[in-house]
Amino acid sequence: MGLFSFLFGNKKNQTQQYINKGAIILDVRTQKEYDARHIEKATLIPLSELKSRLQEIKRLNKPVIAHCASGIRSSQATQILKANGVDVINGGGINTLKKVLE
Repeated sequence: MGLFSFLFGNKKNQTQQYINKGAIILDVRTQKEYDARHIEKATLIPLSELKSRLQEIKRLNKPVIAHCASGIRSSQATQILKANGVDVINGGGINTLKKVLE
């Protein structure tokens, strides 16, 4: 198994485990980015609004797969959510997550 398969195989397995647990897909990009292209049924909460909308996510009482355009904002979102007791993984950038969800 090559490094690429190892890395993305694990991400796919972890993502699938979260999907199986009923996870929501949280898009932390801007509204404009979301309107241009998004994952079906993803919930949009831009990173800039995340802290003020934490209770909204917590009320869902579901695990979360956070994603953005490249993985940087979703990494920040993952840190914020974990620090506030949310079961979350970083799904990375939209292209990566779309491939994993296929």
